[in-house]
Formats: sequence, C-alpha cells, structure tokens
Amino acid sequence: MRTITETIKHLLIINVIFFVASVSLGNVVYDLFALHYPFSPKFQIWQPLTHMFMHGDIGHIFFNMFGLYMFGTPIEQMWGRKKFIFFYLSTGFGAAAFQLLLYYFQINQVFNVLLAEGLTGNQITAFFQTSDLPYDVVERIGREKLLSGLSAFNGVMVGASGALYGILVAFAFLFPNARLMLLFPPIPVKAKILVPVLILSDLFFGFTSYSIGPIAHFAHVGGAITGLVMLWYWKKNQFNNNRLN
Repeated sequence: MRTITETIKHLLIINVIFFVASVSLGNVVYDLFALHYPFSPKFQIWQPLTHMFMHGDIGHIFFNMFGLYMFGTPIEQMWGRKKFIFFYLSTGFGAAAFQLLLYYFQINQVFNVLLAEGLTGNQITAFFQTSDLPYDVVERIGREKLLSGLSAFNGVMVGASGALYGILVAFAFLFPNARLMLLFPPIPVKAKILVPVLILSDLFFGFTSYSIGPIAHFAHVGGAITGLVMLWYWKKNQFNNNRLN
C-alpha cells in the first residue's frame, strides 16, 4: 500500500466534502457548483473549478478518487506539490473547455436552424430556457435535432474524470511499462497500451450512441489532450521539477 501524498489527501477530502454536501442538500449544490453552459441562467464564474469536486453518485466518486490515489500519488512524488496541482487543475479546465466547445457546436446548429425558421434571437433564447416551441416548427425541424441542442444547453458537468484522464496520460508518459491490472478480464496491461485504448474508447463512445449512461466522453478526451500537450511542452522546454517547487 503506497503512502498517500499531502496534495492527494487534500483533494480526496475536498471531493468527499462536496459529495456529502450534494447528498445532504440536493439540487441547490448542483445548481451552484456543477458546471453549466456559460449562457445558462445557472452558470456561475467559479463552476469551471468547482465542478471538478462534484460527483453524481457513490460509484462515480469512488472510482475517480481511487484512480486519483493510484496514479496521482507517484506523479506528485516525482513532480512535487505545486507542479502536480498546476497540471491537475489545468487538465480539468481543458476537459471542461473541450466539452463546452462540443455543446457550443450542438447549440449553434439548432440556433441557426431556428433562425432560418424565422424565430428571433429572443425567441430562440426563450426556447432553450423553457423548451417551448410551436408544434409546427418542432415537426419541421425534428424532435431529435432540437433535443440535442436542448440537452447541450441544459447539460450539467460534474466530476474529476477530465483531470483524472490528464493524470492517466502523465502516468503512461512517466511510467510507460508499468503493468496495470484490468478488472475484466483480470490481465496485466502496460500503461502505454492501456491509456491510449481508454482514450480511443472515449472517442468511439463520444461519436456513437453506444455510451453507457450520461458520460461526458469528450471531457475525458479533452483532459487527456491537455495533459499530453503540457507534457510535450515541458519535455521540449526542459521544464523540470524546480520550476514550480
């Protein structure tokens, strides 16, 4: 059993506190601290940060925190506290930006279709907030297309998964030959193989309708890409531990 580092311990505690608060107080906590679309009435400027500490259920927080402990601990031991926190938060922000960019394209597509139908900007904004639209317009455009825009506008992001994917990329980058045990089937796989497979799986599920549950697959990909870009930049510029320690 590896010794937990101080930063990982504090992150675990903060996540548990947020989870207990959300279970105890319900939707008011999600309204305040989960990440909403920036043009939603529920959006607050602190949500890109606080959504990383929010989780949907016990399984969600357990697996994210277990992954953070398992893969974050050796990385913090190698990098130090400041560099690890900077990387963790940056990949979390990158994950959120990636998912919000996807939401923007989905919403903008519906917005342009409604403009072509003759609706004004105010009417379209009211539609996204109330889901109210004339029946004939719904029939012409199609419910499925409209629902994709509505779900994006009203989407709520929670969880440390995006930042965790950044941590997974860093782990595979630093310890490529470390063997990780799969649950199903229970066989060991090298980190440099498993992590790319996980990212490719998220791309597949993100572009298809085979996703299991409301998972923000593109947030995972965004966290991974942000982490990879940072690692490449640091390696190219000889960014060593002393810069942030």
